[in-house]
Amino acid sequence: MQATHDLVADTGAALQRNVIGEIFRLLAPYQVAGKAITPQTVISTGTTVDSLTIMDVIMELEDRFDVTIPMNVSAGIDTIDQLAEAIVVQRAGR
Repeated sequence: MQATHDLVADTGAALQRNVIGEIFRLLAPYQVAGKAITPQTVISTGTTVDSLTIMDVIMELEDRFDVTIPMNVSAGIDTIDQLAEAIVVQRAGR
């Protein structure tokens, strides 16, 4: 596991890849059989997660990347790519 201080060095595309990889890892247990999880996957319909699990995943990502995603932002997140972008934007705003 990468230490939080190492994340400070992540920028741009490297951070985006790191975030997407972590999202893939967290959502892998909820993958629909025979259907790949991609950045364009709609989290609520492309995986078997329920709303509580989605919130747990977001909280874990917030802890992992030392960010807070506001509720109004998280409510508008549909895809893995959008979730990753929200994290990247929050890190950039620190």
